[in-house]
Amino acid sequence: MTAPTPHETTARGLAHAATLAPYAVTEAASRGRAYDEAAPAYRGAFQRDRDRIIHSAAFRRLEYKTQVFVNHEGDMFRTRLTHSIEVAQISRTIARALGLNEDLVEAIALAHDLGHTPFGHAGQDALNACLRDHGGFEHNLQSLRVVEVLEERYADFPGLNLTYETREGILKHCSRANARRLGPLGERFLDGGQPSLEAQVANLADEIAYNNHDVDDGLRAGLLDVETLSAAAFFREQHEVVLARRPDLSGRKAVHETIRAMINRQATDLLETSRAAIEAARPGSADDVRGRHEPLIRFSASMFEQHRELKRLLRRRLYHHYRVHRMSMKTQRIVKALFEVFFDDSRSLPHDVQRRIEERGGGEPERARVVADYVAGMTDRFAIAEYRRLFTVDALT
Repeated sequence: MTAPTPHETTARGLAHAATLAPYAVTEAASRGRAYDEAAPAYRGAFQRDRDRIIHSAAFRRLEYKTQVFVNHEGDMFRTRLTHSIEVAQISRTIARALGLNEDLVEAIALAHDLGHTPFGHAGQDALNACLRDHGGFEHNLQSLRVVEVLEERYADFPGLNLTYETREGILKHCSRANARRLGPLGERFLDGGQPSLEAQVANLADEIAYNNHDVDDGLRAGLLDVETLSAAAFFREQHEVVLARRPDLSGRKAVHETIRAMINRQATDLLETSRAAIEAARPGSADDVRGRHEPLIRFSASMFEQHRELKRLLRRRLYHHYRVHRMSMKTQRIVKALFEVFFDDSRSLPHDVQRRIEERGGGEPERARVVADYVAGMTDRFAIAEYRRLFTVDALT
């Protein structure tokens, strides 16, 4: 990978910058791309990032990757694709109200789950265990790996060659050991700095989206009910507000209106609290934001506690529900079995994956990482199909 190029400023980018707050990320202040490219004629640099993400194979595969429920369990449950779109919608609304760069926050939101394994966190945990002796597996780091290395679409560079700012936002979490290997992208995990406000917005919009939509999916699946959820003050209060305003509502409409009210209340609290924090800190640039040790995008103390209470309830009553646990147990076995058979016998891999192992030297660490890339890139249904092809006698091809 070459050194970062100078910023890529378009006429549209200069005009757009005039509408942004001084602490927003602009094209003119961008740290650029790893490989030099001419500026696009009719798009901004961050629009180009977003468009490349949307056209990537990894983004398309999110349609068949799980959020909580495995893909084949029903058509009405969230997938990583619908979740990413919902995060982008919430992120753009907050970014616009705060004078931030909507194009950048949308690109981050759409890309943040590109490295997720099949079967959600169960798949991630299984791959992390498989790679215990080879650096482990972090889905955020894998998302970065997807856009920097694994996508193969362009003649002049590997990956998608996204801007520094989009890649910075994708990397929501990172261990210190891995951060040391990432150069400038990893510095904030070592020195306690922060990413851009756009990255901070996408981070918390992700939490708003998955908490509230897991509530919806849990109710649809019959694993949660209104009485159970009412143990969390935030759900109970919003549900009571909805019914006080519309006592005639029941069933799905009452649930939908409650979830809608929850999302609106959290987004409003986040926006108003963050605006006050920004006004108090008075950052003059995006780099001023990065130099801080505390994020400026945040919930109020009371909302943070209600948000945390809801997360604890979901963990107890949904994520640890015996039906979800059974499926997680089965899917972890699938991921582990796939990794082990491919690692032990690389001839069972597709030819292009075998070639990637050879190009990296063929040693155990290199083989483990390439096999992990292959398994992590699978959709739920493809992983199930591969498992059947490898381990059942009725599917020999």
